[in-house]
Amino acid sequence: QVHLVESGGGLAQPGGSLRISCAASGFPFKNYAMTWARQAPAKGLEWVSTTYSNGKDTYYSDSVKGRFTISRDNVRNTMYLQMNDLKPEDTAVYYCNANGVWGQGTQVTVSP
Repeated sequence: QVHLVESGGGLAQPGGSLRISCAASGFPFKNYAMTWARQAPAKGLEWVSTTYSNGKDTYYSDSVKGRFTISRDNVRNTMYLQMNDLKPEDTAVYYCNANGVWGQGTQVTVSP
């Protein structure tokens, strides 16, 4: 079955960078669009970014456009989110999604 494991979260200072990963298994990764979403404390789930199967068609929410970059490695069955110029409002649990399944999430905290 579809299995997604996020990793790479942690603490960063405002203006800093982090890269989070989503390792996928149990389905033909290269054929599926992949999505990042996040949930900040006491807020609903927010879509962040999507990459289609070819990795070239990518989309971003306005809140992260120009700062975050989504990518995928269809050999390693892994998706990434490079997050630059982080802001305190980026603090959230970040989840990846594929084929209707969510991973367990990875915490990103942006604080001085």
